[in-house]
Amino acid sequence: MLTEVFWSFFLTSTIGCILGLVKILYRSKCKRCNLCGLEIERDTQAEEKVDELEMQRSKTLGNNSLDNTESKKDEI
Repeated sequence: MLTEVFWSFFLTSTIGCILGLVKILYRSKCKRCNLCGLEIERDTQAEEKVDELEMQRSKTLGNNSLDNTESKKDEI
């Protein structure tokens, strides 16, 4: 029983740490990264444009949902 709880906690914590590191690496503006012999070169300008488009999309979706709730209030 204790070993099952330990391994469950260990695996979820490890996966959480890995996902956190990936998020930090994605948000970094480094063009070239080296980690344990693994070299990654990425186009940060293209990623910035994609992020800006996603932010604009989420803002418009958020505004549309607010407009819908206000129109429903007016109907009542």
